[in-house]
Amino acid sequence: MEPDPIRLPIGDVFDLHSVPPRDVREVVEEYLREAHRLGFKALRIIHGRGIGVQREMVRAILARTDFVAEFGDAPGEAGGWGATVVTLK
Repeated sequence: MEPDPIRLPIGDVFDLHSVPPRDVREVVEEYLREAHRLGFKALRIIHGRGIGVQREMVRAILARTDFVAEFGDAPGEAGGWGATVVTLK
């Protein structure tokens, strides 16, 4: 039996530190869909610095999401390369 999904509030910043690595892909895809549905235009996804595995996973998802206009490293004061800023269409 699958556990019930965890409901998270949707805001313009999403910190992946609390998401198990095996769930990152699915959770980020759902977060993007819901943020887009709610009308957000600018997001920041915090994936951490580490060795870059989650960063690359997040950016691969962003690259194939048709309602993402652009993305890149966050400014230094907002996480630098440990976070990705996203602009939605």
